[in-house]
Amino acid sequence: MAIAAFTGPPATQDQEPAVRRKSGIALVLLLPGVLYLVLFFLTPLVSLIITSFQAPVPDGDIGQYQAAFQWQNYTDSISEYWPQILRSFGYALIATAAALVISYPLAYFIGVKMRTRPVLQNLLMTLVIAPFFISFLLRTLAWKAILSDDAWVASSLKALSILPPDAHITGTPFSVIFGLTYNFIPFMTLPLYSTLERLDTRLLEAGQDLYASNWTTFRKVTVPLSMPGIVSGTLLTFIPAAGDYINASQDFLGAADTSMMGNVIESNFLVLQNYPTAAAMSVILMAVILVIVGLYVRRSGTEDLL
Repeated sequence: MAIAAFTGPPATQDQEPAVRRKSGIALVLLLPGVLYLVLFFLTPLVSLIITSFQAPVPDGDIGQYQAAFQWQNYTDSISEYWPQILRSFGYALIATAAALVISYPLAYFIGVKMRTRPVLQNLLMTLVIAPFFISFLLRTLAWKAILSDDAWVASSLKALSILPPDAHITGTPFSVIFGLTYNFIPFMTLPLYSTLERLDTRLLEAGQDLYASNWTTFRKVTVPLSMPGIVSGTLLTFIPAAGDYINASQDFLGAADTSMMGNVIESNFLVLQNYPTAAAMSVILMAVILVIVGLYVRRSGTEDLL
């Protein structure tokens, strides 16, 4: 004998207006966010993509372009600026790895070891986020002064014969990667701390009870449980580092042979007024980052972070 499924009483006429009223309120609350995304994300993105397919106006002035669906801007950008493309992702990858190596022990110490001392824990976290209180440009300029040829760092290294007398610290790949690592360490530390601070230390004690070494416990318990923080931190570091144009600029820590994609985009937009090439480089940068992020998140098994 078939048994009818109980679906509950149908909505009454008094309930229907309340449901519609709640739906209307939800739409009203959703409207500002949708408008913001359309005006400040979708519209500029579409405009950027359209610009990347434009061509110079024949016999026109500099900065004058017309609509023309052509892929030449992309092919020319890749063939001409491939060193900057490789350099951008190479620098970003090294800086992200360095930031992870520095930030993980720091976040573990603050989040796990200082858990029983909340006052000191809060003080240390305040020191981690303290660089946010100072402008990104000012921090980078400060390091330019510290690492300059006549500053104490270079002078001390040369006096100890660690650096040759004619060597420079600024204007090198080291200084650019150092600047990227320093500026984005807080972006790596905060997600790691947020994950490790919630780590159940009883699991670590259980590993020790099973005669696992500290390294085995760290590798098989701590790292897997902190993987969401690792993925979030590496994404928050790698993405802005790949598109950075300040640290690699000749006005800061870089030189002509350390320029990145961000410097090429800035130069084409503001100096050369070659808007299609700059737009094409921006789209290439965004597309490559999306592919890398998608593969990385899928590989790490943390798709729920996207």
